[in-house]
Amino acid sequence: RESDKHVYGRDGQVRVIHSGDGRRWESAALLSEKGVDLRDPKISETPDGRLMIVMGGSVYDGRTLVTRQSRVAFSADGRSWAQPRKVLSAGQWLWRVTWHEGKAYGVTYEAGTSDEWPQRLYRSDDGLTWECITKLDVPGKAGETTLRFLPDGRMMAFVRRETGNLFAWMGTSGAPYTEWRWHEAQHRVGVPNFIVLPDGRIWAAGRSHTDGVKTAVGRLSETGYEPVLTLPSGGDTSYPGLVWHEGLLWMSYYSSHEGKAAIYLAKIGLPAD
Repeated sequence: RESDKHVYGRDGQVRVIHSGDGRRWESAALLSEKGVDLRDPKISETPDGRLMIVMGGSVYDGRTLVTRQSRVAFSADGRSWAQPRKVLSAGQWLWRVTWHEGKAYGVTYEAGTSDEWPQRLYRSDDGLTWECITKLDVPGKAGETTLRFLPDGRMMAFVRRETGNLFAWMGTSGAPYTEWRWHEAQHRVGVPNFIVLPDGRIWAAGRSHTDGVKTAVGRLSETGYEPVLTLPSGGDTSYPGLVWHEGLLWMSYYSSHEGKAAIYLAKIGLPAD
């Protein structure tokens, strides 16, 4: 996302960049919508090989949020993108999309002034039309949520919370994903993301508040989270992207510890245990 501000930015845009080696990066596309702050974009791959971006679309009147509605956009080559299209209802933020066995899954949340932020699990065949599976009963203004699938087919969720003790929650559920078991992470994790490796190990990343505001990566299980590595970071930071590639964890994130906010890419060798 490119904008003049983290929040209340004027016409936030989404830029897609690409690289053949992870070192030299070039712009591939720029997505925009007049009068709308497009933000928090995340790429996934559809079952037919296209790329899909899910993003928020916020409209402001000065410093007042007028409305917010999620958007999706598709591309066959990463360079030519269809115009972002609205999905779900106004006020629902579809945070991240994960595809599994031909279907897309994601969790929405509705940030507002109430004591709790309603969270719902959705499923889609095409990324455009979504059906609600169940409501997630996570207290404490639960928001940004990443979903992945475990080797045994169960779904796992990693959830950020904004009130109470602020600790993130992990949950698991078997198909049809309507009954959940939840555990507390014992750590505050902002913008949580995680990846299930080919051997079944789970690693997660997000914003840490243990020693100031940093971006950290650590071990994740169904019952706990253990930060292991703090990345060079600080200030406005986090929003990690995770890819397993050639035996290394490739992790993108952004940070403002060197002044102007910038994107960073780390290649991380993980311990076997």
